[in-house]
Amino acid sequence: MSNIPNRELLRLTALIHLEKRARAAGDDELSFVMVNETLAVVRYRQALLWRSAPAGRVIAVSGVAIPDPYAPYLVWASGLCSQLEAQGLEGIHEVVSADVDPRIAVEWAEWLPPYLVWVPLGRPLGALVLARETPLNEGERNLLEVIADAYGHAWRAQLKGRGFRERITGSGKGRRRIAFVLMLAVLFASAFVPVRQSVLAQAEIAPREPFMIRAPLDGVVENILAKPNQTIAEGQTLITLDPRKLRNQLEVATRAKEAAEAELRQAKQFAVVDQKVRASLPVLQGKLDQQMAEVAYLTEQLGQTDIKAPRSGIAVYDDPNDWIGRPVAIGERMMLIADPSRVEVDARLPVADAIDLEVGGPVWLFLNIEPGRPLDAVLTSVSYKAQQGPDGVLAYRVKAQFAEHEQLPRIGLKGTAKLYGERVPLAYAIFRRPISAARQWLGF
Repeated sequence: MSNIPNRELLRLTALIHLEKRARAAGDDELSFVMVNETLAVVRYRQALLWRSAPAGRVIAVSGVAIPDPYAPYLVWASGLCSQLEAQGLEGIHEVVSADVDPRIAVEWAEWLPPYLVWVPLGRPLGALVLARETPLNEGERNLLEVIADAYGHAWRAQLKGRGFRERITGSGKGRRRIAFVLMLAVLFASAFVPVRQSVLAQAEIAPREPFMIRAPLDGVVENILAKPNQTIAEGQTLITLDPRKLRNQLEVATRAKEAAEAELRQAKQFAVVDQKVRASLPVLQGKLDQQMAEVAYLTEQLGQTDIKAPRSGIAVYDDPNDWIGRPVAIGERMMLIADPSRVEVDARLPVADAIDLEVGGPVWLFLNIEPGRPLDAVLTSVSYKAQQGPDGVLAYRVKAQFAEHEQLPRIGLKGTAKLYGERVPLAYAIFRRPISAARQWLGF
């Protein structure tokens, strides 16, 4: 009989030691203590630790260091525990195969002994599940009540310690709610982050301060002697106009001048004896002067049919075949003479994308032939008034000058210019265009 008090004393000592271990255990150690070291107080063959929230699952198994959630045993045990939890069992309950769904009970004998003890650890934590060969006696039930209280307190203290991290790393409605609140907070805070406005505009490389070749007179283009992008020298003939009409006019004017000279000479001879002829001499002299002026004018015009380069550079224009045989009017633009060392970025910024640009602001140019290497430039001018382009889009004309360290690209290359404006809140940068479109559509 003396062995019974000693046995109870040892069990009480083990209970105190187990409770102390549970309260001092770390995150992973507590679940190990629950399923393995409870054996020192209450006998069982297998033990599971079921976690109810945030997602119901078995998180520890006796005799297994890291349980595989996809193992057949754990898949079946998870279904069993989920069903027991759904029954809303209060307090410690003994369960047999007849108490569960027949679809789960059919495999009971394969995985568990006859008796299962459901030990709730408090909501919304979970339960300790013990599989035994025999039912519980009154003393073991009392011990399990004490153990359940200690385990629940220790587990709840751990969750409070982990607090926010535990809720975030879990799943379910709580996690989704916190994640949603966090997302809203981040979005609200980021809405006030200052960012630099930027916009994209179509651009091309244009000559800076080029010399414009215009038609000096009305005529028809006979030939284009300078090819596009060809280097030309000062005084070189660029364009020839058809001179046949002017030559015919000059020949007629020359004949008329010669006739006027002959008429004046004859009148001077008769003026000696005829007073009436002498009186007509000023009129005949004026007629001769008029014909001489016309001859001089046509001679000058004929000399302008060969259009020469006023300075050296490269010829900037489109296809020569578009000009040959084409009539031109005086003053019509035909070609540009550009200096290849003086180029700039010429961009068109649509009115719908317009932002507040400042002269001296940064500009990045991405050429179509080399989009991976942007060219650095500085904004030099923005047109005051938007104009309609060939594509029918109303846009502002923006010009930028390349930085000194940049290698100047060839005239005529096209690309996309990224223009930067002032710093604004992120929310304004994102919703500027939708708000503008809504204002125009609503009319306010």
